[in-house]
Amino acid sequence: MSSQLKDMFNHARYRTLASELATLSPAFNSSVFLSHTLDGLSSRELMDRMRRTSTGIAAALPLSYREQLAVLHELAPRIGHNFIGIFLSDFVAQYGLNDVDASLNALRFFTRFGSAEFAIRPFLARDLPGTLAVMTDWARSDDEHVRRLASEGSRPRLPWGARLQSLVADPSPTLPILSSLRADPSLYVRKSVANHLNDICKDHPDIVLDLVSTWDRSSPPTAWIIRHALRTLIKRGHPRALALLGAGAAPKLDVTFTIRPARIRLGDTVALAATLVSTGLRRPQALMVDYIVHYPRASGISSKKVFKWKQLTLPAGEVVTLIKRQTIRDFSTRRHHPGKHRVELQINGRRLAEAVFILSV
Repeated sequence: MSSQLKDMFNHARYRTLASELATLSPAFNSSVFLSHTLDGLSSRELMDRMRRTSTGIAAALPLSYREQLAVLHELAPRIGHNFIGIFLSDFVAQYGLNDVDASLNALRFFTRFGSAEFAIRPFLARDLPGTLAVMTDWARSDDEHVRRLASEGSRPRLPWGARLQSLVADPSPTLPILSSLRADPSLYVRKSVANHLNDICKDHPDIVLDLVSTWDRSSPPTAWIIRHALRTLIKRGHPRALALLGAGAAPKLDVTFTIRPARIRLGDTVALAATLVSTGLRRPQALMVDYIVHYPRASGISSKKVFKWKQLTLPAGEVVTLIKRQTIRDFSTRRHHPGKHRVELQINGRRLAEAVFILSV
């Protein structure tokens, strides 16, 4: 994926940007920009190309910072690609730390054309209270992109972004932002809020559970955020998280769990089948069904990964059969090794059954 993304910053893209910028400002030097961005292009990876775009504009547009921002304001709607547009905010992060008011206003504008979630991090690192005060106001914006930036940009553990260690240690400063977005109508925003809360759960689960337990879970947008925010805790079988979602009780079930075929090769698909029979209760049971794959490693020590399967309500005395198919193939983040793969069925945080399949070379 990163290879595909970096190729968007190619010769044609840079020449188009140079043409647009030359149209917008007579001060822009296309030759300087193209030399800066195209020389050595093939050896640069994605983030290097992104950075080279913003530094190339700085080199080729000899104006004051605010005058440069004015040109980029006009350029933004002409780019036509939200990933490419991230360089606009990167320019602000590189050159705008000494003009905070203009820079934060620029990020608020540019985030519509390419998310400013990475570019806001240096401002948070330099002045956390002041930047969060502005972002709290952004959370009330009519624009979903700006509201999302308030949540996504302040995530303690933003993927690909600089970690905000002060918020990892104490996430309480961002809680007002998350609370104001707890029933946001935009799925784009709700995903960010849920991911932000999930970040916090990795270090401070009780802070998240205390917060969301006060929210109105009868609101569908809020309930959606809570379910997704607690996903890591649910996979770990955290009792309080399970109870908050109504699945805290030990399940009363007869369980049959199988995997077919029992022996496969890399690239094949296994089918997991779980038949659940409700027993011993006269009321429905809320069930959170996951499965845990134990992957053998070259070292001989296995590693495990928990996968979400199904959330359901099983009426008293009823039977349900769940089927899950998973293709066993290598990823950049996981290489498979031959041998026995043990798979456990986890329901409401309890491991109730297991089965195995053999991966052959």
